Amino acid sequence: MRKPKIALTIAGTDPTGGAGAMADLKSFHACGVYGMAAFTSVLAQNSKGVQHIHNLEVDWLEEQLESVFTDEVPHAMKTGMIPTKEMMEVIASYVKNYQIPYVIDPVMIAKSGDSLMDDKGKSELQNILLPLADVVTPNIPEAEEIVGFKLDSEEKIHQAGKVFIEDIGSKGVIIKGGHLEGNATDYLFTKDQSYTFEQERYDTKHTHGTGCTFSSVITAELAKGKTMYEAVKKAKSFISLAIKYTPEIGQGRGPVNHFAYQKLKGLDDE
Repeated sequence: MRKPKIALTIAGTDPTGGAGAMADLKSFHACGVYGMAAFTSVLAQNSKGVQHIHNLEVDWLEEQLESVFTDEVPHAMKTGMIPTKEMMEVIASYVKNYQIPYVIDPVMIAKSGDSLMDDKGKSELQNILLPLADVVTPNIPEAEEIVGFKLDSEEKIHQAGKVFIEDIGSKGVIIKGGHLEGNATDYLFTKDQSYTFEQERYDTKHTHGTGCTFSSVITAELAKGKTMYEAVKKAKSFISLAIKYTPEIGQGRGPVNHFAYQKLKGLDDE
């Protein structure tokens, strides 16, 4: 039997399984990649919101990463919720030392509106980790926080893409247009090219964990050796089906369906 590719997520938890590391692991599995996880924070949250956040000590994160990397080095990794500068610095050291594809989901605000990172943390993320990223996956509000201006037009989105690539130093950024009107259109920028990915928008409130899921699929595909464009293309199709066939779990904003793509299109169609 062929040894599987491995993807690592470094993120917070969600006991209801819709977001965070739990959603990441489901997405890895659905893409045919073996998933590993190191936790930064333990959250009490559900489809109705975030009730409590307990950030782990930085030593606990470092011990988890040491356990992973001294046993089996992943083929790609991603980060979600990173609450402290010290954690960012630990993660940065692993990215630099192992040089594996690195995806950042710049988690700042939960779908419920609850803040997951303070202003200082946003600044530190930009200075410490974003320059190391192969792909950054902000939604419109997150991108606005990072670049410092409103993205209320396609021209502004392209301007923001240049900020990520030319000023911050990320290799690639996919700015997700889910907060805009019309079809769900995302914009991928690299040093030399830009691409647009468009899918039908579905009328549902159940979008909890979409950012985690989208970035995890990109990570899984990079672990399999796919190009950035191929990884984002797969992620766009994956998240579209996940939203279309949401399981409608929970009393608030429920999770997406992490296995809709696997069931409907299979693992190796692209």
